[in-house]
Amino acid sequence: MNWRNLWRGDRASRAGERFPAVYYEDIAKAIAAQIPAPAAVMLDYGCGSAPAAALVAEHCATLYLYEPAPKMQAALRQRYAGNSKIKVLNDAQVKALPDMSLDMVLFNALFQYLTLAQCTEAVDFAAVKLRLGGRLVVADVIPPHADPLSDSWALVEYAYRGGFLLAALRGALSRRRPLRRRAPLTTFTIPDMQRLLATHGFETRRADRNIGHNQMHMTFLAKRV
Repeated sequence: MNWRNLWRGDRASRAGERFPAVYYEDIAKAIAAQIPAPAAVMLDYGCGSAPAAALVAEHCATLYLYEPAPKMQAALRQRYAGNSKIKVLNDAQVKALPDMSLDMVLFNALFQYLTLAQCTEAVDFAAVKLRLGGRLVVADVIPPHADPLSDSWALVEYAYRGGFLLAALRGALSRRRPLRRRAPLTTFTIPDMQRLLATHGFETRRADRNIGHNQMHMTFLAKRV
């Protein structure tokens, strides 16, 4: 799969966002809670800058990180050079992962930037690489009724509770104009996501809470069958 075009525009700008450490730690803790066992081998596909990946790696045996952009791969390798549990993959390496070798695959805040065909391709990739019984986590999926205003308000509420409201407001203002120009995000209803996963070899359910600050968005937990 080659989705480099996603990181040339809006996705690249989001990968460069900076929030206080608590923001990333909260997401990492939510991801870690979904890891099926301490001996698990996990792939975070489209991991972004992954500033709290070390926290996730504490809960599994191996954590593979993959971002398509070579510059991001280099930055990730530099950041986690001293962590033997974390391995940063390039395009060829992620494709070469053995079939049925992974215990968990994570797509976090990714499907909103893909076309439906690309989402299907991603699910097929996960189905091939996961062991039977392995877990697929599709997080921060946007429903059709979500809108930029409600998304911004959810971040403001989260930032207020976390004590970084001013930083969040500055970030929202700086992104206001690019958000108006970007292509529409891909959205899913609950039945649509369940159908996509079920028709590609997964039993699935919606998680009680989304991985991310916005609880209007959705996380789906799927088992390879």
